[in-house]
Amino acid sequence: MPGPLLYTRVGDSLLFKPSTTSQSEAVLSISHHDSGVTLVDPSNFPKDGETRKIAGLIGILHLRNSRVVLTADQVEVVGHLGGHALFKVTAHSLVLVNTSIRPSAEDNQYLALLRDHLAKATLYYSYTYDLTHSVQRNEELGPASWRTADTRFFWNYYATEPLRNLAEENSLANEFVLPLIYGYVKVVDAVLQSAPISVGLITRRSRFRAGTRYFRRGVDGDGNVANFNETEQVLLVQQRDSGRTHWFSFLQTRGSVPVYWAEVNNLKYKPELMLSDAGSLDACAKHFAEQKRLYGDNYLVNLVNQKGYELPVKESYESSVATLNDERLHYVYFDFHHECRKMQWHRINVLVEQLRHMGLDNSDVFHKITSPDGSTETVVSKQKSVVRTNCMDCLDRTNVVQSVLAGWVLQQQLETAAVLPQGVSWKEDSTLLTEFQNFWADNADAISKSYSGTGALKTDFTRTGKRTYMGAFHDLVNSVSRYYQNNCTDGPRQDSYDLFLGNFRPYHTSVPSPFIDKRPLFIQLLPTIIYAALTVIAATVFFPKGHFLNRKNLQFFVGSSLVALFALRVIFINGMQYVNWPKLTDLGFVIAVQTHNKEQVFKGIQYRPSPQFVKPTLLKRD
Repeated sequence: MPGPLLYTRVGDSLLFKPSTTSQSEAVLSISHHDSGVTLVDPSNFPKDGETRKIAGLIGILHLRNSRVVLTADQVEVVGHLGGHALFKVTAHSLVLVNTSIRPSAEDNQYLALLRDHLAKATLYYSYTYDLTHSVQRNEELGPASWRTADTRFFWNYYATEPLRNLAEENSLANEFVLPLIYGYVKVVDAVLQSAPISVGLITRRSRFRAGTRYFRRGVDGDGNVANFNETEQVLLVQQRDSGRTHWFSFLQTRGSVPVYWAEVNNLKYKPELMLSDAGSLDACAKHFAEQKRLYGDNYLVNLVNQKGYELPVKESYESSVATLNDERLHYVYFDFHHECRKMQWHRINVLVEQLRHMGLDNSDVFHKITSPDGSTETVVSKQKSVVRTNCMDCLDRTNVVQSVLAGWVLQQQLETAAVLPQGVSWKEDSTLLTEFQNFWADNADAISKSYSGTGALKTDFTRTGKRTYMGAFHDLVNSVSRYYQNNCTDGPRQDSYDLFLGNFRPYHTSVPSPFIDKRPLFIQLLPTIIYAALTVIAATVFFPKGHFLNRKNLQFFVGSSLVALFALRVIFINGMQYVNWPKLTDLGFVIAVQTHNKEQVFKGIQYRPSPQFVKPTLLKRD
């Protein structure tokens, strides 16, 4: 069983050992001489000298020329689930194995990506409970072990590869493998109608097709979709008379529309929407085959707009579902923006009624009852279906709908546990209502920040139950921030995902550094020209020679303004060339084409949409 660790540096090795006597005496050695990760005799760990206590090992990554150990240094408790403490990583370190040689410039860039990823990631774990699995799956699997962890949500799966390989040879190394999930975890204790309860939320983000908003859309050839998250609402109710505990678990999923589609950034507020027919249906079929295997029947809630820009995505999704013609896929469309226009958010209940009439039952949850001492338990029911919700980003509209469905199910669970009589709403308890609204809004922000770079929109409704004008203003600020990040900073953020998750492995490639800017020199220089022109304009306005209206001042001002405007016009005409694209992996929908002059001398690369993806109008015409 993993737990907190002590580590120190001895010679050319890093040594780690469990920090408590209740754990084994295993000592892990990570050496740079032979790139070895081995278990050594406990006597190798010095009794004296400088040691550090850490919460656990995140993993070990091999860069181009360096190896780095990632450690979880500080954590905070975010709740307890049936006696199991749940932790959030709040501080981390990157420790180079070899300190005698300075990292290369390329490795320093990889290290910067890893620091950025860990600084922004919301990582959670438990020493005694497997957070990669739902309560229902944990019930079926037994005691927590990394060997039975759900690899979809085992976020540091690649980083722990050397440790897992060692544990396959020697079980003592199990102490050093600590599965983390990326998402959100919060469990709060409360009292409702004199009954002690614990209610919380666990969101697990899939490591497959993971990334940022505009660089990961749709489905891949293996059926993995972008921004796939499994969200579990848990409820524990302790009965005062019998001492028994009711465990409830309700799962929902979200994920990108499972067809081949992309939004190609070009500096415009709305990117260019493109789709591909080739192989899209097969990928969609693979996705739903896996979803049915894992969750049972799928209720597919599609919130994409039925008019304008989003319409082709809606039509492509509906066409795929209709072609699959699977009786276990229950498709329902809900025009969120139309139904809830003018802040009529109560209209979401129309969707709940639609789902109920299609067969969704708010008692379709996992439910077990444990004895006071936990020695015996009875499984009352298992969840046999799931609601899969999506909008374009699977963020803002999806968050609102999921929270409403969770509240609907919570009411039934509290009635089943005899905490509430029928007809009495749990929302009448202001304390529980506030906790519920806050952790659903915080969950929305966590998922949104990981995908779009900002907090979620519409969280004022999730937190307060109503839409406000201040909330709308907050959404405007976030929308502007998303535009900037999606065009200017998400490339490195996508690279940080691909590096941490092992989609790009620097030591496997013999090509030059991927960070070299290979665009034509003229394209590279234009932002510098704009900066220089704006500097001259500012100097002319604030520090003019003589009067501002002097001829020379006006010449500098007008000339620099024209240069800046011309450069800006060229930049927006060539918008794709100025998007900060990821550099480590192939996006699939964008290609880098080599350009040459008349003498066939290489000028640089030019970014273009892949010919596999076309505009929706061309797709229909074909």
